[in-house]
Amino acid sequence: MKPNARIHAVPSSDLAGRVAVIDWEQAERDLDAQGCAMLKGLLAPDECRALAAVYADDAHFRSRIVMSRHGFGRGEYKYFSYPLPDLIAELRPKLYERLSGVANRWNEAMGIDISYPKSHAAFLKRCHDAGQGKPTPLLLQYQEGDYNCLHQDLYGEHVFPLQVAILLSDPGRDFEGGEFVLTEQRPRMQSRAEVVPLRQGDGVAFAVHHRPVAGTRGTYRVNLRHGVSRLRSGRRHTLGVIFHDAK
Repeated sequence: MKPNARIHAVPSSDLAGRVAVIDWEQAERDLDAQGCAMLKGLLAPDECRALAAVYADDAHFRSRIVMSRHGFGRGEYKYFSYPLPDLIAELRPKLYERLSGVANRWNEAMGIDISYPKSHAAFLKRCHDAGQGKPTPLLLQYQEGDYNCLHQDLYGEHVFPLQVAILLSDPGRDFEGGEFVLTEQRPRMQSRAEVVPLRQGDGVAFAVHHRPVAGTRGTYRVNLRHGVSRLRSGRRHTLGVIFHDAK
């Protein structure tokens, strides 16, 4: 079976079952405590390889970004075009539905008067009505010496405060280095770094921009950025699942 056909043939029940068996209560506790949470085993190895293989086929994408041209780091990524491959089109709303409660709770705690509907389709309509109609799921490719500078994925007025990255390559076999890194800047404090040890098919859910933290004088916001450390050898592919669309 060709890689592209494999992506479009994933049974919905497979993805639904994998999302359902994740310990979402623990994931919420981790997100509240450190701004990120491991989501183990979201994709099977053959799905990971099939998605990574799609990177060479520009027919699936709306644009290609070479990081060094923009000061983003080294490496490159491509944004998918609509319609998304079936696997991503199935996974994106399922993850959104699990994370929308956290997003609403965070905004309420931070005094942000924005709420998110339970349905991802309803949230996308909000984005598209505001002129944010370009799909944001993307594939990233890193080779030896490549890295991704710390950044935030903000694409317009409407931003869903959480996103998910899924490692498609096998660390130790396909590449060395290239760790996912999250940094958190609290007011009047030095930045704190978190390194997430992903395996092939694992995802990490994390804050896009900021999250609430309870302090002695009430709740305050902390700012977060994410990136990827330098790849020491091999090649690394990652699927980025962003829930808001772009202008």
